Amino acid sequence: MSVPALTRRDILAGSGLLVSFSFGARALGQLAGGGEGGAASAVKRPDLPGNLKSTPELDSWIHIGPDGQATVFSGKVELGQGIRTALLQVVSEELDLPPGKVTFITADTDLTPDEGLTAGSHSMQDGGAALANAGANVRMLLERSAAKAWDIPVEQVNTDGLGHVIAAGGRQMSYAALASGISLHVEAVPNAPRRDPARYRTMGRNLPRVDIPAKLIGEEAYVQDMRLPGMLHARVIRGPSYGTRLVSPKLDEARQMPGVVSIYQNGDFAAVVAEGEWQAVCAMRAAQASDYVRTLPHLPVDDGPRRLQKLAHREIQVLNTRDQAPPAVHRSQGVFSRPWYVHGSIGPSCAVALFKDGVLTIWSHSQGVFDMHRATAELVGLPPEKVRVIHSPGSGCYGQNGADDVTGEAGLLAVSLPGRPIRLQWMREQEFGWEPCGCGMVTKVDAAVGADRRIAYWNYEVWSNSHNMRPVKAGGYAVAQQIVPGFAPQVPKPIPMPEGDGDRNANPLYSFRNMDVRYHFVSEMPVRVSALRSLGAHLNIFTIESTLDDLARSIREDPLAFRLTHMEDARARAVIIHAAEKFGWSKRPKGDGRRGCGMAFARYKNIGAYCALAMEIEVERETGAVRVRRVVAAVDAGQPANPDGLKNQVEGGIIQSLSWAMFEELTYDESKRTSFDWGTYPIGRFADVPDEVEVHIMSRPGMPFLGAGETSQGPTSAALANAIADATGIRLRDMPLTSEKLKAAIGVTG
Repeated sequence: MSVPALTRRDILAGSGLLVSFSFGARALGQLAGGGEGGAASAVKRPDLPGNLKSTPELDSWIHIGPDGQATVFSGKVELGQGIRTALLQVVSEELDLPPGKVTFITADTDLTPDEGLTAGSHSMQDGGAALANAGANVRMLLERSAAKAWDIPVEQVNTDGLGHVIAAGGRQMSYAALASGISLHVEAVPNAPRRDPARYRTMGRNLPRVDIPAKLIGEEAYVQDMRLPGMLHARVIRGPSYGTRLVSPKLDEARQMPGVVSIYQNGDFAAVVAEGEWQAVCAMRAAQASDYVRTLPHLPVDDGPRRLQKLAHREIQVLNTRDQAPPAVHRSQGVFSRPWYVHGSIGPSCAVALFKDGVLTIWSHSQGVFDMHRATAELVGLPPEKVRVIHSPGSGCYGQNGADDVTGEAGLLAVSLPGRPIRLQWMREQEFGWEPCGCGMVTKVDAAVGADRRIAYWNYEVWSNSHNMRPVKAGGYAVAQQIVPGFAPQVPKPIPMPEGDGDRNANPLYSFRNMDVRYHFVSEMPVRVSALRSLGAHLNIFTIESTLDDLARSIREDPLAFRLTHMEDARARAVIIHAAEKFGWSKRPKGDGRRGCGMAFARYKNIGAYCALAMEIEVERETGAVRVRRVVAAVDAGQPANPDGLKNQVEGGIIQSLSWAMFEELTYDESKRTSFDWGTYPIGRFADVPDEVEVHIMSRPGMPFLGAGETSQGPTSAALANAIADATGIRLRDMPLTSEKLKAAIGVTG
């Protein structure tokens, strides 16, 4: 990787086409909040689709160069989910240009629009919608320009997919020639004609992912691979996990070790900077040879996530449709939980920072480079315009792991050593010990079926911390409370519905009578927590879908029929039926003590993609081990930009969710986390991957994009629990559903 030399103005000034360019939304972005903890840009044009609402100027998104090449700017980042390819296809289609004629620039605070976080499955719904409509606007302007030049109605011109506007009689003009006569420094219009799905050339095709080749052949694909001339290496010196402090770190000893250039110390935060990476690691090990003390309340060893029910909370009424409930005939009650999860990123978090000529540049794999830009500026005491953050992919991202923290810490170190780039990488045990975990949660449900075989009432409660602690100011960094003077921690806040955080998907899409849904928002917890894929939707869908199966079983009704009885949404019904048909639900193996099948459904956040899923498992009763034989999923995400990429996302979500549900659990004693590596934090291995996984993408030509990145996590864990119940008759409610728990529930001893 090399340091980009060009600025946005350099790029745009190349052709002299534009009189100016637009970043008006960036300043306004500091005034607004939203998303999953990120500071969202203010809405300027609510009539426009996606993130055009906050950045309506076309030149903020697209530039046509003198060679006819398009340069496209996106604030969304590649996290391994393939979004770079999908967004490239979207804008190529609407510009009607081959993808090879589009230079795609992502998330750089000096170049791209502020699209907030790349999180919450918003990239296609908001970023894709913006690029599609910006592309359509630009193509419309080019066509109008050609029609005017030829003095014919615009309805008589078209584009050829190769960078020309064409008309009858063989007339054609290149985009390059046309662009030289127009300005893109105009706001988009909401009704620019989109390409006809029947004539798509790029969208809906399985374009090979552009991020894969470098990863496959070992090129510089990740920020962890980044090497700059004169670069130094750094490691932080810390206690074993968040909430601890070293009593007497041996900094003088580390300072004398070979290759050490500097020991940074500010309050309780210390780091070693060395010429070589191994030298930095050795010096860090020497400095950390110290006792530690816990600085926060003890971790909840005795009652795990159930501790949440005993803590002070704010009650939020999510839904209340109480009426005169009909008499209950069959009732289902239960308390469900999930533990704290770590993100389990393949590579520990890393950032590279350079402070030169008064400007701090940081390469970061954060999901929100604009938040990093603002928060780091405050942390290091620079004006925001003197801090530039450029996204560079990292090896593993499922929410707020250590990527944000390491960005701020690299900034501190770089400012202390101007002129030399510094690469800071956390150690594996620091990632496990200090990252914000996915929230432990508890749910409680009391529901019943009436004599008419429909849900008579549905009482539901969920307890959770905030899933929303991403740094939007300096106080959001872990280091901010270690340095002197420090910054006050960010105050935990719930994310309002329909996005929600702990209450995400707590409001069922099903048509139930007499619903009472409450969210107990717990603001304090000694475990550091923040966003992990799907947030609260994971446990809420697990609970809802488990309870539906139990109620269906209580009246001897098929789970598929019971769900359809309570589902009015036509697209949801179609997805459920499609998954059932592809799975062969009506001919499935019946639960016989060892084999069993389960199904589950959810629309992510009730505003994203629809996902229904059926699963066949086999239980080894003697050990409690569960083997997943087959998984069949159906997904409706609107118009798929890249169907294979969408399948990849759903398949990955299925594997991840199975690992959460069957194996994963953060362990700890009273003073520290005790999960420090893959030996102490179990995840699913290759041998645990299902024998077969089928993902069927519903055809929805031309329909709006629906976020699908996190749509399968909830239904997968729920279908697993339902399949176990079908096979054994045992309802497990506390994740992980380990073989030890199942064996004990079955009653096998020895």
